[in-house]
Amino acid sequence: MKKMKWLLVLAVALMSGSVLAANETPEQIVRTVSRDVLDIIKKNDKDTARVRDLVDAKVAPLADYNRMTKLAVGRYWLSATAEQQQALVREFRQMLVRTYLSALTIYKNAQVDVKGSRTGNSADEVNVRSEVILAGQKPIPLDFSFEKTDAGWKVYDISVEGISFINNHRNQFSTIIQKEGVDGLIKQLSDRNSSARASVVANTK
Repeated sequence: MKKMKWLLVLAVALMSGSVLAANETPEQIVRTVSRDVLDIIKKNDKDTARVRDLVDAKVAPLADYNRMTKLAVGRYWLSATAEQQQALVREFRQMLVRTYLSALTIYKNAQVDVKGSRTGNSADEVNVRSEVILAGQKPIPLDFSFEKTDAGWKVYDISVEGISFINNHRNQFSTIIQKEGVDGLIKQLSDRNSSARASVVANTK
């Protein structure tokens, strides 16, 4: 059940900030875009290829992939080469997108109720509090951590019931790196992403 919650929250999180208007606050982004994109998903739920294209196009302007990956890799980021860092960001991004796609088929009828926002660790960071509503289930609290960049507001972390998505992956990644090194983590992420892509292709034939 916990894994399914993470899938749900990731899906809603990525959908909720997919269009970044310069004059919108993080709270407005979560409220308006989540509603609009959830509607798009419902209308295209039978077209996997189209949904995949929409996902990549919508998510790209939202997430600060570099910061997310750096935070998830933790102290090992500094010891990675520039090429390894690029590979980690690439595979981490693909992991987010494939997880998102998995969640869409299960939680396409979810609704988002925005509860408010508060300043983060600095004036350029804002945490948006919300709940994911599913019929017949207890609301799931989730927070979006936004940062203000030169390109606008971007999400760099998501918390479900107080548990950080980044911290959750940092623990997993640390264990892998300790055993197999940075290249081992890259390979594991790449293998999982390749397997997921092959599964999607097989299911569309």
